[in-house]
Amino acid sequence: VQLVESGGGSAQAGGSLRLSCAGSGFTLDDFGIVWIRQAPGKEREGVSCINSSEGKIYYSDSVKGRFTISSDSAKRTVYLQMNNLKREDTAIYYCAADPRYCTTYASGLYEYDYWGQGIQVTVSS
Repeated sequence: VQLVESGGGSAQAGGSLRLSCAGSGFTLDDFGIVWIRQAPGKEREGVSCINSSEGKIYYSDSVKGRFTISSDSAKRTVYLQMNNLKREDTAIYYCAADPRYCTTYASGLYEYDYWGQGIQVTVSS
């Protein structure tokens, strides 16, 4: 199982970025895919999770209404469209595979065996 993030970078507040998490060695029916972020000096925060096999999606309150998670099973890729970015969205973003189809995400433990390498998102005002 391998996960590779792409699409990060810098944006102005109010702007948009789209992150991609490309998977290999599994299908999107095998795991929920989680986006987690960590800002300097802060704890990891679960941002969103998609259970493609059941069509279920979850968002943290901090991004609800601004971020949209989606998946393309044929490409084994999960996307995180981030709109109306805020400075507090600045963090390293990771995708991870949740073997319990977002149940672990909902618990806030974020203990996963498979993680991407992380990608920086920086939002400036």
